[in-house]
Amino acid sequence: MGKERTLSLVIPAKDEQENIANLLTEAFAVMRDYPGFEVVLVDDGSADQTLETAIRSARGVGGRLVTVRHEQSVGQSGALATGIRHARSHLIVTMDGDGQNDPADIPALLQKANTIQAPDFCIAGYRKNRKDTAWKRFQSRLANRVRDALLHDGVPDTGCGLKLFPRSTFLKLPWFDHGHRFIPALVRGIGGEIAIVEVNHRPRTAGISKYNAWNRTWAGILDLFGVLWLLHRIRIPVIATPVTANPVDSDTRASVTEQS
Repeated sequence: MGKERTLSLVIPAKDEQENIANLLTEAFAVMRDYPGFEVVLVDDGSADQTLETAIRSARGVGGRLVTVRHEQSVGQSGALATGIRHARSHLIVTMDGDGQNDPADIPALLQKANTIQAPDFCIAGYRKNRKDTAWKRFQSRLANRVRDALLHDGVPDTGCGLKLFPRSTFLKLPWFDHGHRFIPALVRGIGGEIAIVEVNHRPRTAGISKYNAWNRTWAGILDLFGVLWLLHRIRIPVIATPVTANPVDSDTRASVTEQS
């Protein structure tokens, strides 16, 4: 099993004990034949039994589950960063913990990734038929239009939690609160390739959303100016000659040490 074939599903979750068991059961069922598959669950300071429920669910189906718990909530972007840094795989899939993303879409993201040759890329899910309230859909459309007009990232639905990218790509990105909404633009900013896959979207059946009009739309618009600044400051070096290594033998290394 090569490193390039391993996959980690990273799920940030806060107070999702009513949704997390079904979500994990679905994910392990869909990916049961995928070599090296693991789920990394980050409990972002939940006040309920999200973490305990997830552990019981994974044990029941025999899936590999890595868990991390924040003492206090730091938000979705911080939880994603924690999960990705604890993941062991080359490829990362991200997914919301509320059950609205469908694990059955993961194979389509992987299939699309297999067509990309660039070392840095992001496959972004597109919730064409969203199962949210009219007000929430309006907020999302407004934010997406403003973002695309300024960033030109070509992504119709950057708020979709379903994304796939190499772990090494993520570790190159500047990171900040609400940064998860700008992953495609940031990946493009470092010269990466962006692709879109239409995905399913399901209604929330339990729990409550952690976002409102301020932290979903208006704060996101303010963040755009910070992202614009970052993108204008990114400089990608072009290597003119192949990298060479000149090993230092033990005797030389010892003499250098003595002189220092």
